[in-house]
Amino acid sequence: MKEKIRIGCGAGFSGDRMEPALILAEKGELDYLVLECLAERTIALAQKRKMQDSRKGYDPLLERRIELLLPSLVKNNITLITNMGAANPVGAAREVLAIARSKGIKIKIAAVTGDDVLEDIQQRSAEIKDIDNGKLLSEYDIISANAYIGVEGILQALQANATIIITGRVADPSLFLAPMIH
Repeated sequence: MKEKIRIGCGAGFSGDRMEPALILAEKGELDYLVLECLAERTIALAQKRKMQDSRKGYDPLLERRIELLLPSLVKNNITLITNMGAANPVGAAREVLAIARSKGIKIKIAAVTGDDVLEDIQQRSAEIKDIDNGKLLSEYDIISANAYIGVEGILQALQANATIIITGRVADPSLFLAPMIH
């Protein structure tokens, strides 16, 4: 077990500046860099993008952030943990893999899934009532439904030595707790 780990947070919302994350990756002597970029509004918007194009649905700045950070992450042996997968962590992982390949960089990428419960909610919407007003959920146009998941998926990715771990909706502390537990 390591006596000390260094975790930096390079983003606190989807539109956050990118330069501080790069400074952390270059000069922070980090073990882990976290990009926390997801909120209820941003995941709903991501779900709408995914409905238009099944390959999308991840954070729209993912490509720019990865292009910027990937060389420093690899050079400094930093593990990136991010919820930029939003409504499509697998699609985000594929995009990151394509970027890495285009740069000739070999890395292990993990996508943590299990938070998207939209299909389950839609299938059961005629039997579930809104607790505020008693209306059936089928009376609403639901475009996004996600459950906050914990550290388990991130821990599995860390145990598999993933360099980049991309999640959807996880509890924000899980992004930091997983590397501490690991």
